Amino acid sequence: MADRELEELEIRLLLEAIYARYGYDLRDYAPTSFRRRVLAALVKSGLENLGEFQHRVLIDAEFFSQVLEQLTVRVSEIFRDPSFYRIFRAKVVPILRTYPLLNIWHGGCAGGEEVYSSAILLKEEGLYERCQLYATDLSSQALAQARDGIYSAEHLNVLVANYQASGGNGTFANYYTLAYERLAMKESLRRKMLFFQHNLVSDQVFGEMQVIFCRNVLIYFGPDLRERVLNKFAQSLCPGGFLCLGSSERLPRTIPITKRFSEFSSSERIYRYDG
Repeated sequence: MADRELEELEIRLLLEAIYARYGYDLRDYAPTSFRRRVLAALVKSGLENLGEFQHRVLIDAEFFSQVLEQLTVRVSEIFRDPSFYRIFRAKVVPILRTYPLLNIWHGGCAGGEEVYSSAILLKEEGLYERCQLYATDLSSQALAQARDGIYSAEHLNVLVANYQASGGNGTFANYYTLAYERLAMKESLRRKMLFFQHNLVSDQVFGEMQVIFCRNVLIYFGPDLRERVLNKFAQSLCPGGFLCLGSSERLPRTIPITKRFSEFSSSERIYRYDG
């Protein structure tokens, strides 16, 4: 077998191993660009070959979480997809006002941009003080960034435009401090946030949530694992609670539990759990 063919086989075996061990389905990524990412991760690891790399991934969950950061492209920014937040503010918030206390789970929160976006929105709508926000991710690196709430200010003008387009009714500058081309989200936004390392596939249910955000995460899972995660979300939501997916995701109606969800906003992939 030629070296390139052997390398491609080893990468396929690595992806199958990751899928079987951790539940992350990376097998459908564009092969050329993904090969570059795998080989870059191998070089960074200091290991000799892909066989050693796969073994370390399988036995060391912390190592895997670092590798996952390198293999997946987590594109996010504060108030990304402003139309989602505009609809959430207009249609979901009035219903949330009817609850005395609110539990909100950001599953797969990555670097935390979405958590801070929702915190700002809830502050402006007068709901923040009655909220508890839970932010979880498999990656300890991502959670560290989310806890710190420090981001590049390179595209600050885009973030300001996102905030305004999302229906923001204040001034975005009220929510961060700026220094050395970095913006740090204000401590007041973190008061109601709890951060946990959590595997959506295998770890425990978060119970009695009024809202679950899991946007652009399910696309990484195969059908069986997606069903397990959606069952977990159903167990975690109170009747009438909201599940918010990403713009490229829909609830697959082939999964039985999805029949207990109704479409609340088709355009923004917001679903309501009927219980």
